Amino acid sequence: MVEKSKRIDKLIDDLYSVDPRIESERVLLITESYKETENQPVIIRRAKALEKILGNMSLVIRPDELIVGNLTKSPRGTQIFPEFSNQWLEEEFDRIEKRTGDLFRISEEVKRELSEAFKYWKGRTTNELATELMFPETKDAMNAGVFTVGNYYFNGVGHISVDYGKVLEIGLKGIKEEAQQELDSLDYGDPEAVTKSHFLEAVIISTNAVINYANRLASLAAEEANRTSDNKRKNELAKISENLRRVPEYPAESFYEALQSFWIIQAVIQIESNGHSISPMRFDQYVYPFYKKDVEGGRISEDCAQELLDCLWVKFNDVNKIRDEGSTKAFGGYPMFQNLIVGGQNGRGIDATNPLSFACLEATAHTKLPQPSLSIRVWNKTPEALLHKAGDVSRMGLGMPAYYSDEVIIPALENRGISLQDARDYGIIGCVEPQVGGKTEGWHDAAFFNIPKVLELTLNNGYADGKKVGLQTGDAASYTSYEQLEAAFKKQMEYFVKLLINADNSVDVAHGQRTPLPFLSSMVDCCIKKGKSLQEGGAHYNFTGPQGVGIANAGDSLMAIKKVVFEEGKLTLPELKQVLDSNFGKGASISQAAPADKLTNVDLTNLTSEKLVDLLKDLLAEQQNPTPVAAAATNKDGEYIRQLLINGAPKFGNDIDEVDDIVREVALIYCEEVQKYTNPRGGTFQPGLYPVSANVSCGMETKASADGRYEGEPLADGVSPTSGRDQNGPTAAMNSVAKLDHHIASNGTLLNQKFHPSALQGEEGLNNLSALVRGYFEQKGMHVQFNVISREKLMDAQKNPDKYKNLVVRVAGYSAHFVSLDKSIQEDIIARTEQVF
Repeated sequence: MVEKSKRIDKLIDDLYSVDPRIESERVLLITESYKETENQPVIIRRAKALEKILGNMSLVIRPDELIVGNLTKSPRGTQIFPEFSNQWLEEEFDRIEKRTGDLFRISEEVKRELSEAFKYWKGRTTNELATELMFPETKDAMNAGVFTVGNYYFNGVGHISVDYGKVLEIGLKGIKEEAQQELDSLDYGDPEAVTKSHFLEAVIISTNAVINYANRLASLAAEEANRTSDNKRKNELAKISENLRRVPEYPAESFYEALQSFWIIQAVIQIESNGHSISPMRFDQYVYPFYKKDVEGGRISEDCAQELLDCLWVKFNDVNKIRDEGSTKAFGGYPMFQNLIVGGQNGRGIDATNPLSFACLEATAHTKLPQPSLSIRVWNKTPEALLHKAGDVSRMGLGMPAYYSDEVIIPALENRGISLQDARDYGIIGCVEPQVGGKTEGWHDAAFFNIPKVLELTLNNGYADGKKVGLQTGDAASYTSYEQLEAAFKKQMEYFVKLLINADNSVDVAHGQRTPLPFLSSMVDCCIKKGKSLQEGGAHYNFTGPQGVGIANAGDSLMAIKKVVFEEGKLTLPELKQVLDSNFGKGASISQAAPADKLTNVDLTNLTSEKLVDLLKDLLAEQQNPTPVAAAATNKDGEYIRQLLINGAPKFGNDIDEVDDIVREVALIYCEEVQKYTNPRGGTFQPGLYPVSANVSCGMETKASADGRYEGEPLADGVSPTSGRDQNGPTAAMNSVAKLDHHIASNGTLLNQKFHPSALQGEEGLNNLSALVRGYFEQKGMHVQFNVISREKLMDAQKNPDKYKNLVVRVAGYSAHFVSLDKSIQEDIIARTEQVF
């Protein structure tokens, strides 16, 4: 194992020495550029805006850095992107520093500068155009909490991996030459020649702008080298300057140059747009030739290479963005989702694990930071040594790496029309989204669709808070069988998915018309050849991927209704609806819940599930000649009924086919409906089943549900069982999840598991973890990730945040510093079932 350089802790301390700040520089520069380019083609305006920003923004080389390229002046600061949306930010100026999660500092001067600049953007944003394009029914559904498209509705798209390997091989000079060749060969008789020429000109402008940015940094490094009296730092700065004179303009010739070239590309993509999830993906594949030549060829030591890699890992955490306050409930912890994956097979079906795969895992172990979001591909030929190294990192408690199954993802991508060779070369975008890097505009995270909310609307005949937002499929009293209810639920799902499609396509069109991205597009296959930006359909593969949230809650609820209402007749559906409307009468006296001799003064919430089931059995046994259900219900208060729903029907996550099959059907209803539709870029919709952390915000929008969940409580996390309902251990939980059809959810599924640290101790712990992962993937599970931390430690961190500033945990498809999270997300993590073997 390579020792960590002392430099790394210094870099980390400097990076986290101050709170993140909001800066105005980009806003002022892009506004000035747009005013200068009125009436020019939008793609040219975008290129010239990037040119203005990169040519005039403040440059910073932070102390002791070896990999350079800043997005902001202050560490972990954020620029503002007014072209996407801005009104929400101005409305939140006075609350930003008071947030309970994702806090930012903002000066009064910056507030004034932003307010003045925002005046120009009134009526010009993608958000405003998208809103105008949506149907009124679509906006009603969003306002009711059925789904949200907030990710791209307010921000850039991101969620992409460019062809980094191509940049390392031919440089931006080579890409610029490709664009020039296409421009020179245009047929003037081609009806698209004009728009193609504008795009190609924009590519040339933007690549030149990035080369100039690198040269500006090279000059700054040289100046700082001349100023410093520290000979070691002088030599480091001189080398930095030398690197930047070569890359990314020219092909990289060394491991160090490859890392520096990569970082310039990574940084500028996130200056051009604030779309997150700019993911390096198969970094250990396209960078390995440089590592091999230098390290295995003896040009640099393994220690030196690891230090450079660790420096890059720290640099990933300098990238930040501000989201609206509501979105921090779904994306808490300053996440940027820069997913980097190691291992797996190559395009020819041969295992691609190499020494850089191990070095990447070591870099995460050294830095212990949330970014990059590290992942590992697993298949039947994955070396056990790599899986054990991954397990070693997992039990550090960082929530990384996440584990992905080649055996499921490759055929799932083939099913979407991706070639076998390309599918074998997949990586992961953002949280859990499979993608072919450098060829795809995937539009992952396109929306979060609240499935339990649709069931709630079904029980309320399409009404939410007195307003009709769905179909009128019948009131609760009209359903005489479970099959009728299920059919109505399916009709509501079909209707709301159609509205979701309208919302996504409206936002998609708005981005294509107002914010095409020429630099990003230049590094994705087919864009230059087609003469089209990504936003106009230039990529080789085009998808849109909205996520279904809360399948376990919806499935458990339907199971409880089927069992308690239709099979056993212990409640009628109107009675159930009444108790759900009252939030289970929360706070009511338990003494009214059942006959006094059995339940008077009994706190049901503190009973073990076994004792509660026995108690309910005793009660039911006494009711050999029950009164009519309507009369009997008056003797039961909300908490009694809630416990009946929880304990009177099986729950997902315990390897019980009856309920697992219902959850599978709920997921299929959503997935099969989503995949029917196409997007404006000539691609198709593909469903996913993961929430980021939107299970918390979606829960806030959802009333009490028939699985026993109180109003406002979080929904289940991804495809994971509802917290606390999986009581038969990790293998049973994974068996339940593996019964889902993960192949159809090709935009990704997410399974969170939390282990007590004692469960993974020693060699036996590593072997158990490896066997658990392989066993789950053999059953066709797609993804799993682990929090290895005790509930007691999390609760202490919540009470004493200053003691745990460096505590990193897995939130959803990403890791974050626990103390930076909103309390609602912290509570959701604490509540997850703690597994042991």
